[in-house]
Amino acid sequence: MPRLTGKAILITGATGGLGEAVVSAFLREGAFVAGAVRRWANDDSVDGLLKVRADLTTPEGAQSAVQAVLDARGRLDGAVHLMGGFAMDGPLALTKVETWDRMMDMNARSAFLVFRAALAAQAATPVGLQRLIAVGSRAGVQASPGAVAYAVSKAALHALVVNVAAEVVDRGITVNAMLPGTIDTEANRAAMPKADFSKWVQPETIAETLVWLASDASQATSGALIPVYGRS
Repeated sequence: MPRLTGKAILITGATGGLGEAVVSAFLREGAFVAGAVRRWANDDSVDGLLKVRADLTTPEGAQSAVQAVLDARGRLDGAVHLMGGFAMDGPLALTKVETWDRMMDMNARSAFLVFRAALAAQAATPVGLQRLIAVGSRAGVQASPGAVAYAVSKAALHALVVNVAAEVVDRGITVNAMLPGTIDTEANRAAMPKADFSKWVQPETIAETLVWLASDASQATSGALIPVYGRS
């Protein structure tokens, strides 16, 4: 039986190797999905998928993405924040201010704005909000020399998840993050052609964990940072 039947879910970062796998898994499990990205490559129709264009590093973009779900379904049961980015300049002394700001915007600020918009909608009117989920990173809990801006931005995201979980525990809303190791995507293979891909995490594995976190079965789990490292 589908685990997400009738649920309206906002998925950010809905394109690319991970986003496509997650959207497919949520649709397969019966969810209505609003996929939010800065731009969609095409406007092809997909059953159960609402394509939303939004800049989620701005308050207006995050609010518009949440509103798109409410306009389409009258409710928002969960937000799954996949949006993020990676950059590394080398040691801290060589890290550009622009890289630092970009990582903070993409990995921490966007999650703050999306979660805030979802919670504001829930406070204003009963919209069924039950789940806030983010994709963090192993680099946010372990040393990642040469990628300090990325690592710190993901650590900030993890702190956001833990603190928001504590704030909303009495409202029946769970807030969790899963922390993958290197994900087996075309982009990562191109960037690291000599790596052992067999040790990387498959996007479908991550999608399955996210489906569980969005389902009723995860009601007792909140404030968790769940490692999904594959064999690395």
